[in-house]
Amino acid sequence: MSDSDRYYTPQNSKDAMRQIELLFNKYKDAPLTQELVDYHQNLVNRLKTDIMAAAQKEGVAARVDSINSMINVMQRWLQIRLQGQPFNGKMAHFKYEQNGTTAKFKRRVHKIKGAGSHRASRH
Repeated sequence: MSDSDRYYTPQNSKDAMRQIELLFNKYKDAPLTQELVDYHQNLVNRLKTDIMAAAQKEGVAARVDSINSMINVMQRWLQIRLQGQPFNGKMAHFKYEQNGTTAKFKRRVHKIKGAGSHRASRH
């Protein structure tokens, strides 16, 4: 396996931010170890340096604000977890989202006359 197949190379700063958000949401509930703290600090450092510079170079002010929001959420996560408290939330759209705040839609499925695979949903 070559290095180009092994490592992920983002196309722009938004792509890199999405990848870090995905990684953060995967490990946010994991038991806190020194390796995890080091990995987390590495991701925060990448946001502060490489990705921030790329976003400023691209000239998108909203993306720079999103990076600052991500850095704040990730630093707050580390403080909360070092205190032994659970982190009740996740990162969505580069911002903190508390558990249970997403919209859930009720759906009632009923059969319309005909085969059983033809179903309609009424909201």
